[in-house]
Amino acid sequence: MTTSEKKSWSPTLKSYVSILAALIVMVLVMKLPLPESILTSGTAELTELGRASLGVLIFCLILWITEPMPFHITGLFGIILVTLFKIDTFAEAVKTGFGNDTVVFFIGVLALSAVITNSGLGKRISMLILSRTGNKTAFILLGFLIVGTLLSMWVTDMAVAAMLMPLARAMLIEQGLEPKKSNFGKALMIACAWGPIVGGIGTPAGAGPNQLAIGFISEMAGIEISFLDWMVYGVPCALLLIIPSWLVLMLFFKPEIKQLDKTKEQIQEEFRSYPKMTRNEIATLIVFAVTIVLWVSSSWLGNLLGIKIPTSMPAILGACLLFLPGVTDLKWSAVEKDISWSGILLIATGVTLGMEIYTSGAAEWLSMLLLGGIAEMAPLVQIFMILIIISFLKVGLSSNTVTATVIIPIMIVMAQQFGLPMMGIVVPASLTLSLAFILVTSTPTNVIPYSAGYFNISDMAKAGTVLTLVSSAILAVVIYGIGTLTGIY
Repeated sequence: MTTSEKKSWSPTLKSYVSILAALIVMVLVMKLPLPESILTSGTAELTELGRASLGVLIFCLILWITEPMPFHITGLFGIILVTLFKIDTFAEAVKTGFGNDTVVFFIGVLALSAVITNSGLGKRISMLILSRTGNKTAFILLGFLIVGTLLSMWVTDMAVAAMLMPLARAMLIEQGLEPKKSNFGKALMIACAWGPIVGGIGTPAGAGPNQLAIGFISEMAGIEISFLDWMVYGVPCALLLIIPSWLVLMLFFKPEIKQLDKTKEQIQEEFRSYPKMTRNEIATLIVFAVTIVLWVSSSWLGNLLGIKIPTSMPAILGACLLFLPGVTDLKWSAVEKDISWSGILLIATGVTLGMEIYTSGAAEWLSMLLLGGIAEMAPLVQIFMILIIISFLKVGLSSNTVTATVIIPIMIVMAQQFGLPMMGIVVPASLTLSLAFILVTSTPTNVIPYSAGYFNISDMAKAGTVLTLVSSAILAVVIYGIGTLTGIY
């Protein structure tokens, strides 16, 4: 065998070693004799069915962490294993995930985001706000964080990062700043990720774990959370994280230049000379505004019409309106290229695995075993511990969506078992799932600015660890304060 053939086989061999290890661990979890003291935690018992579902979940977790194959393919394998081990029928397992309206919500939101990007509206809004920041580098960083936060409350955080990164790169190239050598370059590119990440927690439309949490709560606890219910917690948390994010960037990557070569007047003139809004942009803006109004007023409108209006319905309606004849001239074939179908598959399979863990009783056992101690703490400390534990658990699990699949069902059961307020437990868990400040690979929102080459993985990790600790303290206080005002504590 030639050297090149050996090299090509090496990654394949490693992949199969990962798969074999995952299979062995899965079988051990399912069949290894365990004492009754482990199988029983508090009032919860880990049954044979629970062990089977837990084994399948751990099999998927190992593959999600080691990545021998794409995340969404691992999820599909999980559904097959659920069937083979008689945890559920194949039809029911598929129906649980792919029949959940969370999947429809993501299709609608991703389609809206793709149209906003393709129409040029996203770039125009970004340039409008950035034209107000002037030419001082410190305020430019703050401007990028503000733009990212405000936009990603309504457009997926990944799409916002994709809008901001080219603007930042053009600015850095124009200044002649070298990748990995410029502090301003590092700070600006990380701001392109952190701004959208912070804004993503503001509304259900901003980040994947938000709507996953809403879906799980509806399915498992029968509690409906409206778009506005989420915003009561999400928006204040997002807005209050902007300044801390900026201060951490300034602390770790103090810009080596105080201002750009261009004057504030030149930057504003560039925006004024930008072409007038096209028909596509105007139509997209109107439909986008209608969608937001429907999201916010869904509870009131549903009562008026005598029907239930889930958050997925306005998302799909908005996407449909954009493709009515004559509304825009954008073709679906162009838009669908920007929709993450693999992400949708991961969410659908994740919903299935999360629900199987719940219905088999494994989530109840895990909540008692891992989080029983937290239930006895004072509410403020309880929230802070949830935020910290999940923040660092995410580092090991690599993906926000994967972590949500595992954590949210456990948190819901914890709230049910210990009589804790559902919103007080699940909201902090969901918010911190989206705040991927540390690891580049936790979300595509981080990968997009990283791909420009201006910062290292360690740059984000060091600054992100500090921001994670700071944001956990801020979120704990805000969530406890809002919870107290709304009467859940």
